[in-house]
Amino acid sequence: MSSQEELIIEPASGEAKACVILLHGLGADGHDFEPLVPALNLPEALGVRFVLPHAPKLPVTINGGMTMPAWYDILEANLSRRVDEAQLRASARRVQALVEAQVAAGIDSRRIVIAGFSQGGAVAYEAALSCERPLAGLLALSTYFATAEDIVLAEANRQLPIEVHHGTQDPVVPEALGREGASRAEAFGYPVNYRTYDMGHSLCPEQAADISAWLARHLEGPGEP
Repeated sequence: MSSQEELIIEPASGEAKACVILLHGLGADGHDFEPLVPALNLPEALGVRFVLPHAPKLPVTINGGMTMPAWYDILEANLSRRVDEAQLRASARRVQALVEAQVAAGIDSRRIVIAGFSQGGAVAYEAALSCERPLAGLLALSTYFATAEDIVLAEANRQLPIEVHHGTQDPVVPEALGREGASRAEAFGYPVNYRTYDMGHSLCPEQAADISAWLARHLEGPGEP
């Protein structure tokens, strides 16, 4: 199941019953959030597999055209965050293909969470809200809603629980963008929980504990705990 395009971390039990697909930010790779997995200390009984994909290398306009790992090109570094939406949607389709791979491997899609940090979070918004498979939830970390008004919302996930986290001191993605993204999702009718932390463009221990509790609650899935 693993490939050079993603890092797979299997549950300690060896039996995967749930999955988190977690997308890194601009200039990083799937290993960026590898240390987060043990820090979450999720119950072994949940059997959570983590899929940490690596973004392709693309020239990024706001960085002088420098080639780096990126889910899409960012065309303007301002509050509008104009992006290459074709590339964003292509990355979202790749995430949805990972969902399909997990379903083919025997995991109920209702036990799959799509998550993303910064640029990866913008892809996570698009991938989860347009996914035709019912999911367990969407986790949006220090990110923004980059897709234009014509996003296609899949009926299968119209009640998808969305957890949004942002640092109040974020110098890279201002908190106003995180709040705006949460408000947009709420305007579409999704149940959104918005949390802030006294941090920059990163994660903090308090947040990791909240992520763990949220994942444990939503990855129990239908039927058995």
